[in-house]
Amino acid sequence: MIEINVLGVLGAGQMGAGIAQIAAQSGLTVLLADMTIEQAQRAKDKLNATLAKLVEKGKLSASDHEAAIARVTPVGSMDALHGCDLVIEAVTENVEVKLEIFRKLDAAVQPTAILASNTSSISVTKIASVTQRPERVIGMHFMNPVPLMKLVEIIRALQTSDETYAATVALSSRMNKTVVTAQDAPGFIVNRVLIPLLNEACFALEQGVGAVRDIDDGVKLGLNHPMGPLELADLIGLDTVLAIAEVLQRDLGEDKYRPANILRKHVAAGWLGRKTGRGFYRYEGGQRV
Repeated sequence: MIEINVLGVLGAGQMGAGIAQIAAQSGLTVLLADMTIEQAQRAKDKLNATLAKLVEKGKLSASDHEAAIARVTPVGSMDALHGCDLVIEAVTENVEVKLEIFRKLDAAVQPTAILASNTSSISVTKIASVTQRPERVIGMHFMNPVPLMKLVEIIRALQTSDETYAATVALSSRMNKTVVTAQDAPGFIVNRVLIPLLNEACFALEQGVGAVRDIDDGVKLGLNHPMGPLELADLIGLDTVLAIAEVLQRDLGEDKYRPANILRKHVAAGWLGRKTGRGFYRYEGGQRV
């Protein structure tokens, strides 16, 4: 079994910071990387504030807070990840960006390390093919928000070895996550089911079937979902929802995955959801208004 003690997280945004948090709380040494050391440090500072709030609410002890934050080291380059046992990439959902990152990661990180992608739709087999270690490449699709959601979707590329898969499952369990395993098909399991639901809610809004709140309340109360589909799309990021829908339509070749025009228009306007302060709802300080 490959032993994972030092974890690299490439991309210090919302997903990357969440992964770093649960890894550090599980006792792993974490190198949190972004384009600059300043960006990585800002992410660590936000993580420190998040853990402090958990202490205030009585959900985390002060000593565990101090221990977890001490395990996180911000870094500003891929080269700084060289000694990691496993690196999780958590950057934008763009295939060309991810392929270029994995080419560079492959050169920067020790050859025995596992390289994982947090991709929500892009082919892990394709990502693995641009490296010199395809058998050590795998998908680890965390759900948002990472500290609260119990699931990790593990995606096996065509090339992924049994050893790599076993080590990744063991790491997920150490981080107190429940694993489902998907083969490398467009959207995998979760988004293959979820994105058509979110997209259909967009079509319902576009066609005047219901207002935003009526659609969301109808799904929440009628289907017993914790969040309405439009609210959830705002949380995920409308640009991410659109990108996944486009992957499903292109790679599965079926028009039923065609993104709703209202979704495209929101993205074109820069109304991407919570992260920009406006999506299907408006937000102030991260809270819906």
